[in-house]
Order: sequence, then structure tokens, then C-alpha cells
Amino acid sequence: MATMGKGRLEAFSDGVLAIIITIMVLELKVPHGGTLADLQHLAPVFAGYLVSFVYVAIYWNNHHHLLHGARAVDARIMWANMHLLFWLSLIPFTTGWIAEFYGAPWPTAAYGVNLVLAGFAYRLLELAIVAHDGKDSVIGRATRHSHKGTISLVAYSAAIGLAFLAWQVAIAVYVVVAIMWVIPDRRITKQLPDHPA
Repeated sequence: MATMGKGRLEAFSDGVLAIIITIMVLELKVPHGGTLADLQHLAPVFAGYLVSFVYVAIYWNNHHHLLHGARAVDARIMWANMHLLFWLSLIPFTTGWIAEFYGAPWPTAAYGVNLVLAGFAYRLLELAIVAHDGKDSVIGRATRHSHKGTISLVAYSAAIGLAFLAWQVAIAVYVVVAIMWVIPDRRITKQLPDHPA
């Protein structure tokens, strides 16, 4: 299977992620008043934006390390990457819905579905890179035991069900998983040849 450089894929992905963040911030409308009380109704929108911004930042960071560790890309990797970007591009939609109808079960569950599918797509991208580079490659060694990824998918799935029973708990799960991923994951950088021992 033909391989090519990673530059265009990285640049395209960075552009898409930047647009996703831009779309999300456009949902923060200027209030019709000059007091702090006028900001109150924007609190759910800002909270949703903050959590989703963190998620997009996490994906950008991990995606950067993932492609840095890959040797090259082929058609399978490119399509896996597009699959990931598709689900990430829906984050502004699910963020807007959950912010507009804060506490409603369906938007809360939809946000979790979005996170599950993005997490699953990221895992498929990892597997596509391993299939191309080999199990003993940088990414192959780094992703051999993806405990954080598995825990995240299980947590998101639980939160989808919890959205209909206790939406506050579902939201808390999304926040806790985001915090878990903010802590740097050094699995890939440790496998790079230029990493200090």
C-alpha cells in the first residue's frame, strides 16, 4: 500500500480543529446588558464551551503526538483520521444542544454518544497506524495497553445511561474524564528515539 508524508494530514487536521473551536466560541453571544446579572443566563453555555474546549485541546495534543510517532501515512490512516475529524466536528453541535437545554436528558446523552464515537474513532486511528508501522513501532509499543482509553469509553457509556437518571452525575463523569486526560499521557513520547532516558 502506498505511503506518503504526514505534513498535509497534520496541517489539515490542525485546521479542522481550529475551526471547531471557532464555531464553539461563536455560541457565546454578547449579553444584552452591562451587569454581571446579565451574564448569568450564559453560565451553561460558557461551562459547555469550557469542557468542550478542553476535550478538543486534548484531542489536538494527543493527535499531534500520535502523528509525530507515526512513520508515514497511507489511505487507511487518512480515512481513519477523517472518521475521527467527523465526530470531533459534531462537538459544537452537541455542546450547543446541551447548553441550550441544560439538564435535559437527551442532549446530555447525545454529548456522551459524541464522546464515545470520537474516542472509538481515535482508537481506530491508532490501530490503523499500528497496522501500517507494525506492532513494534513507536505507536505499536505506546498503545499496546490503552487503559485510559478503555476507561474513558466505559465512563462515557455509563454517563449516557445516567443522563436519563441523574444528569448531574453524567455531566460530572464528562468533566472527570476530561480532567483525567489533561494529565499528560507520555506513552508515545517515551517511545521516541530522541526522548531522554
